[in-house]
Amino acid sequence: MELPETIVLSRQMEKELAGNQISNIEVANHKCLNIPFKDFYTTIVGKHIHSVTPHGKWFFISLDTHVLLFNPGMGADILYFTSNDNLPEKYQIILTFTDGTGITFRVWWFCYLHVMAVEKLKDHKMTAALGLMPLDESFTLDYFSHLLHKKRGYIKSFLLNQKNVAGIGNFYIHDILFDAHIHPLRKIPSLTETEIEALYNSVRLLLKRSVKLGGSSYEKDFYGDYGGFNAREHFRVGYNSQCPVCHTTIQKIKTGSTSSYVCPKCQPL
Repeated sequence: MELPETIVLSRQMEKELAGNQISNIEVANHKCLNIPFKDFYTTIVGKHIHSVTPHGKWFFISLDTHVLLFNPGMGADILYFTSNDNLPEKYQIILTFTDGTGITFRVWWFCYLHVMAVEKLKDHKMTAALGLMPLDESFTLDYFSHLLHKKRGYIKSFLLNQKNVAGIGNFYIHDILFDAHIHPLRKIPSLTETEIEALYNSVRLLLKRSVKLGGSSYEKDFYGDYGGFNAREHFRVGYNSQCPVCHTTIQKIKTGSTSSYVCPKCQPL
């Protein structure tokens, strides 16, 4: 789950949940919490939801005096239900409201569910260190250029670091770099102004398009519907498939802890 999905889900969640009062929460694995479950329970039960906003891969659920912070890790199904009659079969977390509605969280691998007092939110290290989201109004070309100034290392690793840019992951990065004609192992100092502008435009346009389409085609929204954004088929097929532009064979390379699919002709190193 990356920025387009958190944006889509946050909008849907706020539409359905704003004004609702929390009546109960159940958490199967308390390791995802930042405080003991008993304290977590007493802190949030009885509180009202005011808003839901995304920050990168995090959801900020604003309550009366606190903020719920949820990070789905590798991904999660966050589903809305209107009664116990339409509960999903599997979930690890369930949050219910006084009107009988609620949310279930089915986490694919791991997650974080934290609660912080509003005045102490800046002390939450995992979110306080996040960079700007690339669809923020303040994420301008000048800002992006300045962000890259005097930086070293590989451009893919830089973009995936949530402290630099919040919300890009390994699903969207392949198409972002392909559209900008930039190899993932390009060193940041080697990028020209023209390439930086192309990369900036690629990030913004691709993520906006995904939001408009409801997010990734393999991620569910708040109502259980899949998004309409498909990554390019050659990247999904991967090695030995052909570039849709020049028909060169796509190469699979190792980039740090992740793999990348690149066209050696369209994305020269």
